[in-house]
Amino acid sequence: MSVVVGQRSPNFGVSEWVQGLPTNFDQENDHIVLLEVFQVNCPGCFMYAIPDAIRIYEKYSGDGVRVLGLATAFEDFDKNTIENLRLLVETGEVIGETRKMLAAYNQLKDGSKYPYKIPFPLGMDNLVRVEEGPGHDQIMSFIYPQIPDFESRPQEYKDQIIQRVRDYLKTKEYSAETFEKFSLRGTPSSIIVDRRGILRHVSFGQTNQLEGIIQQMLAED
Repeated sequence: MSVVVGQRSPNFGVSEWVQGLPTNFDQENDHIVLLEVFQVNCPGCFMYAIPDAIRIYEKYSGDGVRVLGLATAFEDFDKNTIENLRLLVETGEVIGETRKMLAAYNQLKDGSKYPYKIPFPLGMDNLVRVEEGPGHDQIMSFIYPQIPDFESRPQEYKDQIIQRVRDYLKTKEYSAETFEKFSLRGTPSSIIVDRRGILRHVSFGQTNQLEGIIQQMLAED
């Protein structure tokens, strides 16, 4: 079952922390938590989402806001790896399409390095190799967040969508726990949990609204 905004948030999945101390939503009592979910082979993540998360960290960490980064993988499994996440942390090197895009916009340092030092904890999503085809529950949990009125659609339409999703999920070499649990649609994605552990916000792509949401939550306390 998909998580629900307004209800207590489950913990996100993490296989290993490569920077910072281990933590999770249930360990961040009395903090507002912004979890920025990205892929290392995701140009938009590094052009927009991560710089915005760094700015929020620098501006609000003294006010009880915790910013965490979680690398995931729903595609390009040969590039979106924990090894490349470690490379980023240890040397600043970026890879693949991320490097190409940043280079095109003259956003690299020394030809291959990310120009920003990421100051907050970074972990890797829990990836599980998919051995069998997708089950019905997995297919429906993928469909419902994207087509809320799915059950009211004509049967022929529903059958077509189910088959398309089944075919797509069959191409996935790994299942990423956080990506699936929170029904994320891509990267970058942002998850915000309040001081009481309640899930308040899940979004894909849009980062310009995060500061306003956090300011509103700070004003509530």
